[in-house]
Amino acid sequence: MPSPGALTPASARAIRQALRLGRGFTNPQKNSLASQKLMGCRAMGSKKKETALQVNISTQELWEEMLSSKGVTVVDVYQGWCGPCRPVVSLFQKMRIEVGLDLLHFALAEADSLDVLEKYRGRCEPTFLFYAGGELVAVVRGANAPLLQKTILDQLEAEKKLLTEGGERKVIKDEALSDEEERLSHEKDGGEDEDVVSSEKSCTLAIIKPDAVVHGKTDEIIMKIQEAGFDILTNEERTMTEAEMRLFYQHRAGEEAYEKLVHHMCSGPSRLLILTRTEGTEDVVTAWRTLMGPCDPNVARMKQPDSLRAQYGTEMPFNAVHGSRDGEDASRELALLFPSFKFPDQVQEAPLGQEAGGAVGPTQVVHCPEDSD
Repeated sequence: MPSPGALTPASARAIRQALRLGRGFTNPQKNSLASQKLMGCRAMGSKKKETALQVNISTQELWEEMLSSKGVTVVDVYQGWCGPCRPVVSLFQKMRIEVGLDLLHFALAEADSLDVLEKYRGRCEPTFLFYAGGELVAVVRGANAPLLQKTILDQLEAEKKLLTEGGERKVIKDEALSDEEERLSHEKDGGEDEDVVSSEKSCTLAIIKPDAVVHGKTDEIIMKIQEAGFDILTNEERTMTEAEMRLFYQHRAGEEAYEKLVHHMCSGPSRLLILTRTEGTEDVVTAWRTLMGPCDPNVARMKQPDSLRAQYGTEMPFNAVHGSRDGEDASRELALLFPSFKFPDQVQEAPLGQEAGGAVGPTQVVHCPEDSD
């Protein structure tokens, strides 16, 4: 007789059969491999979805088809040698899930493959073009996820409103490209008057200050400026010199904050803009000061929470943007920072501090500090 606990031949055969069939037994290693395969299949499925998220536009026909799409299309314009901007794919996937498929589309377009994107060739910075109704409505440069998300939501809201209520779509020009086109045009013409900028409309100076530039808010502020109905004649990044700023703020030389303000304005690059508006609308100087809001960001947040200084300023003198006080001040500031700027039907004023007689007129004291910058 078999000893207690020993397997009989019949029991051994039953166990071997059960092992072959997997009945009543588990194999951890086999289960682990199966799980890995299942996860791999899911990952491949996710990868396919991710690839399908952005349509690849490789021909002019596909580009025109994209322009005819209903809703908003975000085009990642990339260079062949560096490829599309992968870090934003997860954001696009999230946005697609949140807002649905009807009015939001994503696309990829290699700059070298399409003649329409010729001006974007050779640019290493990621560029995202927003199209609606076949028109360019926004541009975002850099893999700035918060700005991309905000721009997508803003443009979707504007497009939905336009589709339901009607109205006019706000179309923009890519100002960085416009400036380069103008420069190249001057070079083809032999470089005559290459630095001259002129306008037949009233203009004002806008400066995006170093505190806003260093925090990456330039593109966002420029977008808001364009959405508010301003046209940008000149868009130039420049680091101011101390001599320029002392002359620029000469009217504030007696104030306690003068030295701090001059130092701040020389601390890094600023973005200088010459703004104008469509004829028949509000005066450009007044309109720009309204968009900026009160000089002190804390006051702006209480009185005009939607103003630029309320949104992007922190404290004095870090209030994000500068604007001319009035038309005369705009002429003086533009003459100082853009000496070749041509004013229509008016005599260009001398730079700040170089008026006839060389004295600062007593009328300047009527401006309260809040209106001084």
